[in-house]
Amino acid sequence: MHKTYSLRNARAPTAQQLQQPPPPPSSTKSRFFGKASLASTFRKNAAGNFGPELSRKLSQLVKTEKGVLRAMEVVANERRAAARQLSLWGAENDDDVSDVTDKLGVLLFELGELQDQFIDKYDQYRVTMKSIRNIEASVQPSRERKDRITDEIAHLKYKDPMSTKVPVLEQELVRAEAESLVAEAQLSNITREKLKASYNYQFDSMREMSEKFALIAGYGKALLELLDDSPVTPGEARPAYDGYDASRQIIMDAEAALEAWTLDVAVVKPTLSFHQTVDDVYEDVEEDEDEDGQQIHHEEVEIEEEPVEEVHEVEHEEQQPTEQDGY
Repeated sequence: MHKTYSLRNARAPTAQQLQQPPPPPSSTKSRFFGKASLASTFRKNAAGNFGPELSRKLSQLVKTEKGVLRAMEVVANERRAAARQLSLWGAENDDDVSDVTDKLGVLLFELGELQDQFIDKYDQYRVTMKSIRNIEASVQPSRERKDRITDEIAHLKYKDPMSTKVPVLEQELVRAEAESLVAEAQLSNITREKLKASYNYQFDSMREMSEKFALIAGYGKALLELLDDSPVTPGEARPAYDGYDASRQIIMDAEAALEAWTLDVAVVKPTLSFHQTVDDVYEDVEEDEDEDGQQIHHEEVEIEEEPVEEVHEVEHEEQQPTEQDGY
């Protein structure tokens, strides 16, 4: 198996780490139950022990991603709750603190909303990967049938070489090999198609959420500039706060920027060190859209039996993938 370089291998500090050293590990990280919940571990192990052998590893991935979605849902809900609490706390402070924390609460609440939207898009990636799992599960019987017939023929030839069942089984083996050949070719084609579509969908969603997070962070820092943090002496009064119009405009600008953002105006793009260019990575992909203008990346593909001498390109209909087996 080919091993590749890990982005988490021990190496020299990055430019950002040299400029601003990272903080110590969080004190809230679990020290008793590991990095995964017991329920998530149980679901993943159960998926790897049951069902067709060919699809077990991908079943584990799908189950693990379901745990990721549930964790992100908790984070989104807690972030919105924290935003509300910030506004409640700030309301009892001075005018400038009250106004700024109220507007910060609006921005932070929007972070939770963006994460909630990301969950829906992330699940579309997971559902697309499930379609590969379903195809793997449908290919498993043809493999098992071919292996079973091959074993029967070998057993008969050893026990009774002149048995009349041998020619019959050999003809059945030819048909089984033809069915398996078509199924394997379709599995190979569909795996590549679905894998590319699903992770394109996930990475586009990541880019959208990450850049919108960056936008909100920028407007949040602009709000902080409205706070007068110059020290005062005891008994000295601070100047009256007059930043209400400015803070309101910052929120309006943030809303306009988030609504106007599209993948076409994405700022962060990779710098590649070989012949591919950014245009190669972000080439336009033709995709269908539903009535609401949302991109559809999923197709249900049915395996069709064809003669061994003619293996045609896989034909399939576009359907919305459905949840199966509770995954």
